[in-house]
Amino acid sequence: MAKIIVSGASGQFGHAAASQLLDMGEEVIALSRNVDKLADLAERGADVRAADFDSPDGLEEAMAGGDKLLLISTTMVGQRPRQHGNAIDAAKAAGVKHIVYTSVTDGGNPDHPAVEQHDHYATEQLLKDSGLAYTILRNSQYSEAIATAMAIPALTAGSKPDNCGDGKIAFVSRDDCVATAVGVLTQDGHENKAYDVTGPELLSVPEAMAMVAEMAGKPIELMQVSDEEMYEYFDSLGVARKSKDVDFNGPIPWASEGMVTFGQAIREGYFAVISDTVERVTGKKPRTLRSVFEQYKGAWPK
Repeated sequence: MAKIIVSGASGQFGHAAASQLLDMGEEVIALSRNVDKLADLAERGADVRAADFDSPDGLEEAMAGGDKLLLISTTMVGQRPRQHGNAIDAAKAAGVKHIVYTSVTDGGNPDHPAVEQHDHYATEQLLKDSGLAYTILRNSQYSEAIATAMAIPALTAGSKPDNCGDGKIAFVSRDDCVATAVGVLTQDGHENKAYDVTGPELLSVPEAMAMVAEMAGKPIELMQVSDEEMYEYFDSLGVARKSKDVDFNGPIPWASEGMVTFGQAIREGYFAVISDTVERVTGKKPRTLRSVFEQYKGAWPK
């Protein structure tokens, strides 16, 4: 039986993946900068180890004995290629044979305008150059983010500025992305492939917000704005424009350039991708956006 390393195992994606693998009887090495957050996984039999992708020292030892690595993208935009590079180098030195990486839709396109995608593109190239077997999971935008981080402020304000236009995107549940990653890690035949991981329907952000408004029984005025106007909106909230100016330990650990260029990419069609990967790998149809809204609407303002 292969021993599977899960990076970022204290995060939502990593913890869910490690938990599912343990449920299946797999041997799991769970990595985190804070191993105290992995106590429940340790109690269930996971080999819990400290690992910090910012520091190459100790990474090879943290991955020792592992056969496969689920490399979950880190959160620090602009720093990811260095962090992921450290992880890939350590995995190779430790004898890991196969890396499964969580990328983003159209992650292999060097002309993609989204700033965050640039990190994923760079990481994909590092993987392809590593000499290791790889599987790239190009996940679409999480439905859970639309149901919470987007829907709640829009319902509270009764309006939402948006620069996505009528561009389409197949929002996907994080649960389906986790299940797909677990499937790839535990099945044969996925080496040296890249998969788009999407939900079952292409929708625009205006269509998604109209669904929220209808389900909540509250109007949302969607205000179509330019990219510069979107920057100005985030400026008013005190959000740094550039990733290099972000305090990742501060109250807003992200930059508006990520959000604005992501919206631009949707508007220009870079996310208009739909696939059957979830069903092919997991044997189950992907969740609809509406089903995720149903799950989270109890947290919406009344």
